[in-house]
Amino acid sequence: MTKPCLTVVFRDYCSLCHAMIAALEARADRGCFDIKVVDVDKDEVMLAKWDELVPVLLAGDVELCHYHLDGAALDAHLASIG
Repeated sequence: MTKPCLTVVFRDYCSLCHAMIAALEARADRGCFDIKVVDVDKDEVMLAKWDELVPVLLAGDVELCHYHLDGAALDAHLASIG
């Protein structure tokens, strides 16, 4: 079974972005999902959509949360797929 991939829409100078990635990496269930980090400033489409909301955690095209990790939303998503 392939692990789900979560995308963090990110800015390098954003402390909230670094905090969200650290929170994802610290989760006890970290091994059950992959993390992809996308720099919002290098993608015009993402910049237009997510500019002021970073960091944003996406599961595919679905926003799970922004600014801070919503553990309950992530748990619900992971439970729904597996």
